[in-house]
Amino acid sequence: MKGSHTVVRLGIVLLGTATVAAAGVGLFVVVPTTVADVFGVVLALAATLVGFRFASNIARSVFPAYNVAEVAVEGPITRDGGRSGLSSPGSTLADDVVDQIERADEDGNVDALLVKLNTPGGQVLPSDDIKLAAERFDGPTIAYATDLCASGGYWIASGCDELWARDASIVGSIGVVGSRVNAAELVDRVGLSYEQFTAGAYKDAGIPLKTLEDHEREYLQGIVDGYYESFVERVSDGRGLDPELVRETEARVYLGADAFDIGLVDALGTREDVEEAVADRLGIGDDDVVVEAFEPERPLMARVGVGARSLAYAFGAGLSGAAHERGFRLRT
Repeated sequence: MKGSHTVVRLGIVLLGTATVAAAGVGLFVVVPTTVADVFGVVLALAATLVGFRFASNIARSVFPAYNVAEVAVEGPITRDGGRSGLSSPGSTLADDVVDQIERADEDGNVDALLVKLNTPGGQVLPSDDIKLAAERFDGPTIAYATDLCASGGYWIASGCDELWARDASIVGSIGVVGSRVNAAELVDRVGLSYEQFTAGAYKDAGIPLKTLEDHEREYLQGIVDGYYESFVERVSDGRGLDPELVRETEARVYLGADAFDIGLVDALGTREDVEEAVADRLGIGDDDVVVEAFEPERPLMARVGVGARSLAYAFGAGLSGAAHERGFRLRT
């Protein structure tokens, strides 16, 4: 497949270049005997270069050189990339990744999807959106962990056919964290008091300016437990794992080799090994796998802005899904 397409693309390029070159010579010069003729030669050469690029673009659009799409989930997973103030710079925008997967699915040249994961996790629903998009992709989907595939990253991997990792990759953290700041003592020290008018007993549960009561703590813990059960269910269904095995991990992280031993990872290997697995799934030779990285479709200045905000993210970060509007936050 790759070889025949290459020959056709080359033929289109050569034909288009020769046609434009011949036209350029005919229009601008026959025998360069004057300055005008020499100038004509320059114009002919310029026209030839333009024709070459034009023909190359046509060849690439008719017979693209790729047959596998790759999308990357790197950094914390958020809805808005940190603009809300709830997430860290350098985040992966879930809607962008979903769009990339959908474009790959609609591209008739794409036969398989690679999902590169290097993430500590992210917000709950954005992570689930990417997972669902991967599940909808019509073709083989392989996720592979580079440095870190934790929490929301593992949630996404559960929507793919396979999960690969390196021996020293960090994998796991199948759990949920709920947190709140307790500033009630500070409020007392500075002589402030909390007074709020609400309708509904739990409307202000989790507000950091007041002490959390037992029934409020139980209510908030119930939210955490609900997200955890949902996480376990998605992982066990998507990865074909016993739910009890998932719970027994107790949200630990594992080296890739250990994760493979207990069944959290399907295979260990390098990027080259992953591409060989894709070739095997597609029934083609290893050399026939050509990967195209699908990038977010954003204006240039927007891309520059995202790059300027990029910062290193700490290893211990978790899935920061905001589940409560007043200071109580959930992350897996």
